[in-house]
Amino acid sequence: MNKKTVMLVGCAVCAALTAGIAAIPKKDNAVPPVPVMQKNNADHETESPAAAHDFSFDADPETGQLHIIRNGARISASLPMPKEPIAHLAKTTNSVAWTYPRKQMNVKMEKKGRYLEVSLTSTGAAQFEWPRVQGDSYTLPIGEGKYIPGGDPTWKSFLKDNDMSFIESFSMRFFAVNHEQDSIVYIAGDMYNDTVSFQTEPSIQMSFTHEFPSINPNKTYSFRIYVTDNDPVQIAGIYRAYIQEKGEFASLKEKAAQNPNVSKLFGAPHIYLWSGQAIAQNNLHWSTLIHSIRKPLYGWIGELLAKYGDDGAAEYNQVLAGISKQGYIDNYQKQTVTRALNAVLKMPQLYHPGVFADVDLNLKKRIEGNIGRLSEQELYDINKKLLKSALKNDADPTDQWGAEASTELLQDMHDAGISKAWIGLPNWADGLQNPAMVEKAAQLGYLVGPYDSYHSIQKEAGRDWNTASFADAALYDDATIENKNGEKIKGFLGKGRKLNPMLSLPSVKQRVGGILQDGIPFNSWFIDCDATGEIYDDYSPSHPTTQRQDLEARLARMRYIRDDKHMVIGSEGGNDFASRTIAFAHGIETPVIAWSDPDMRTNKASPYYVGGYWSANGGTPDRYDKAVPIKEAYEHIYTDPFYALPLYKLVYNDSVITTHHGNGEA
Repeated sequence: MNKKTVMLVGCAVCAALTAGIAAIPKKDNAVPPVPVMQKNNADHETESPAAAHDFSFDADPETGQLHIIRNGARISASLPMPKEPIAHLAKTTNSVAWTYPRKQMNVKMEKKGRYLEVSLTSTGAAQFEWPRVQGDSYTLPIGEGKYIPGGDPTWKSFLKDNDMSFIESFSMRFFAVNHEQDSIVYIAGDMYNDTVSFQTEPSIQMSFTHEFPSINPNKTYSFRIYVTDNDPVQIAGIYRAYIQEKGEFASLKEKAAQNPNVSKLFGAPHIYLWSGQAIAQNNLHWSTLIHSIRKPLYGWIGELLAKYGDDGAAEYNQVLAGISKQGYIDNYQKQTVTRALNAVLKMPQLYHPGVFADVDLNLKKRIEGNIGRLSEQELYDINKKLLKSALKNDADPTDQWGAEASTELLQDMHDAGISKAWIGLPNWADGLQNPAMVEKAAQLGYLVGPYDSYHSIQKEAGRDWNTASFADAALYDDATIENKNGEKIKGFLGKGRKLNPMLSLPSVKQRVGGILQDGIPFNSWFIDCDATGEIYDDYSPSHPTTQRQDLEARLARMRYIRDDKHMVIGSEGGNDFASRTIAFAHGIETPVIAWSDPDMRTNKASPYYVGGYWSANGGTPDRYDKAVPIKEAYEHIYTDPFYALPLYKLVYNDSVITTHHGNGEA
């Protein structure tokens, strides 16, 4: 397979759902069918999953301690906090409620059918911690799912002082605390403004803290608490039944009924095609080009790079001077010249009548007075023709440019038996400068679409980071996110700022419409970040925004691209708040590993360094292609099958296609 591709090892047809469960020492349990609900004689809210056991409860209002009582056994459901004075204590047969006057919190616990509803309301508190739990082990939807023994030394080390954003770190909004026979399942009413913290000595404890932002009028957070067998299949079944009860589940069958292209995901590998050069090194005839190196074209390229290029023209000019002296072109010099040609091909300033004197009349008419009105795809098409007119016999015909790593590669894949595939392009420009590649992928029956992002904005983004560039320059000052201290939230890799999603939709429509305006047959779209749970409260006085509003705006822009443009939508992460919107997710199977570890990210001398985001030859950057060892501690946390649980598949196997993160370490 050509090195310009990166395969994300992900197959849409999942293997046995119980893979990994056998590694956990507990009694045998058959995989149940889709969970059903047991109706009681009360209202819809008291319906319970078949896996849920009945129980009673005992709460100590002064400490917040909670016990579940089943078959005569008392099981801790929340550890005691320091004693607090209480007021307004009220008890009924099935409920208890009280107030913490000093902490300015109201608490209510009510048994409904086979679950306990716990509501916690601030009357002035800025934050509140409840529950604090401890068990023999934990079943947590971190990524695909993790089984964490309470005394495991590797997990104790990893979780020590490790606070997690609930909506970002947990792929679904539940967690389970396992005891000898039973598991207590906590389903959060929502997932906003929540932090999960861990204490690790003498064994792992977990606590849940909710913040009540001043800009958010909703002052209540809540849980449903269920009891089931100590079995991940039963735990996941309870959550799936809850999601279905709330109307928050959409099957792949339903999604395919809305867009038949969704079915092309079934059984399809996910492949990023790194074919970022419109003209490849092997499209240039170096034996003749060396004699043309003093022609006006090459001097003009240097001027353009100096004035408009992201990296200037110093390296290019040095290479030209070297070629002129030495009488041959080495591989590094070939890469530099090829890279320069590709850079100027994207520039609207490329046309110069003195350099491109042999342009035919029709092309000249398309250019003169129209450059500023050309679509991006038209600009690339014209500039390819301009370059060919000056390169003459030093280059292949334009319909052969980049073909080996694009159209020919796709045909090779199909001939090798890959009848279905999702083809991702790391930049929409890769498709617009080579529309034949996109047409070929669609013709072969593949899904094909660009990577896109609306997460960050930069004041002067480079061409290679065009997702951070927006036509409306005012967005940088008027539509970016501020924290509660009035500071702007920095963008990806500390560059630029984070864009408020509530103010992004006009730019989404403008960008997507511009990409598609000439009919390029993209049939899929990948939106970065929007399903990861990296969301914000925006305290900007002109556009205060809660985390809920932030998330709803992200989902709305994905739905727009899906519904208005008829795209098969996927996103990074795939946390389940997006499950009704997306059809596929990159990152549930294997997430980004140890994002903050300098040995992997910045220390280039480290054997664990995964590489940069850029490739000198236009192929796959090291970050997506380089093989590096994994640290032993990370191996246990991220890849050891003993700790792996297919929780996400047990809930969403027939709703969302999941695979690995696009970053190379995955």
